[in-house]
Amino acid sequence: MSLLANMAINVVNIILHFFSLLLLVRLLLQWVQADFFNPLSQAVFKLTAPVVEPLHRIFPTLGTLNTAALVGAILVKWLYFGVLIGVGRLIFAELPNYFISAIFEVLSGLVDIYFWGILIVAIASWLDAVHHPHIQLISQIVEPYLRPFRRIIPPIGILDISSMVAIIGLIIVRDRLLPLLEMSLDQLLF
Repeated sequence: MSLLANMAINVVNIILHFFSLLLLVRLLLQWVQADFFNPLSQAVFKLTAPVVEPLHRIFPTLGTLNTAALVGAILVKWLYFGVLIGVGRLIFAELPNYFISAIFEVLSGLVDIYFWGILIVAIASWLDAVHHPHIQLISQIVEPYLRPFRRIIPPIGILDISSMVAIIGLIIVRDRLLPLLEMSLDQLLF
């Protein structure tokens, strides 16, 4: 395969990965009932509407869980495997396995969103920028995950290590637990 074809496939991967993350951000915004009128929220909702709105007819919102956004994120990840099948890099017969892989890539994407969100909020607190509307929105998303860590680990003077412990937990989930679960599920199903 030519260098140009490889670059095109990489660009498609980046676009689909970014869109999948946008769908996950939409899921999280609705799940935590973040500020809908924040300009960043508005942008996420407008960009993801073409995928989420049609899926709402099949996958309704359950409480604050937008199942259409979740299914959309999984389907977008799965679409990339379809692209790879189309260009002859993967085997069509393995399509169900790729669906499982797409689910785990979405879970890994959720972990990445929380990882970077916590890091952004921590850096913003050091720079005294926590009142910026975008930082407040990110804080609304990561706060439900951070809350149990803050209850268990009190601040040490002015140092709050609960965020660091929460990030370490995310790294363990992403690098150890998710690959182990995916491998176990692949062996069980296929």
